[in-house]
Amino acid sequence: MSSIDLNADLGEGCGSDDELLTLVSSASIACGAHAGDERTMRVAIELALEREVSIGAHPGYPDRTGFGRVETGATPDEIRTFLLAQLETFAAACRGAGARCRHVKPHGALYNRAMGDAAAAESIARAVAGFDPSLVILCMPGSRLHEAADAAGLRIAREAFIDRAYASTTALVPRSSPAAVIDDPAIAASRAERMVLSRVMTSVDGVDHELNAESLCVHGDNPKAVPLMRAVRSALERAGVTIAPFHG
Repeated sequence: MSSIDLNADLGEGCGSDDELLTLVSSASIACGAHAGDERTMRVAIELALEREVSIGAHPGYPDRTGFGRVETGATPDEIRTFLLAQLETFAAACRGAGARCRHVKPHGALYNRAMGDAAAAESIARAVAGFDPSLVILCMPGSRLHEAADAAGLRIAREAFIDRAYASTTALVPRSSPAAVIDDPAIAASRAERMVLSRVMTSVDGVDHELNAESLCVHGDNPKAVPLMRAVRSALERAGVTIAPFHG
């Protein structure tokens, strides 16, 4: 693979957006439900435009207290309703900045739920397809959301995580586990090289799994997000890999 997208979740008030936008090629920006507001959306969008970084929406459960990382049990209809509301708010912010939204990536507990819950995944995919069928869904390969997006006629960008441990090919280790988050830049860079050059990742049980991804993610709220992404980008570029948005 000669090209890979690097993405980060931004607009969440974590203080590293400006630096991360010098390192990534795509940004998934919080839509005001789990974090952020119209002002932070606009700031992040304008910074991404300035840095020529591709822009996407990062909607989540409307749960600011839990940062969108607590499963709320929302019904598929409720998911559709709040997802469409967040997409419209984000689209308005993009229009105001003269920007184009390219992709949608669910956040936190909503993302995790859509990896294995077919009804939630279908609700997300149908909402996105109805809102704007040109939008790309960013998700883990082989997940329920991958399947639902494909069935809805949406383009899919397969995502892998360089700062999270894997339990299986379609599930991350829960954040309640001390092994869930990777914060060592050298380890992150080594993982990224394997993911891109060998198309392999190793789950926490020591098993190697084939992994085909168009985008690698670092979470913007990871305290080591900047050094992690800097190490990853440097290692990949040294290996001859071009960093570029997945949409071309």
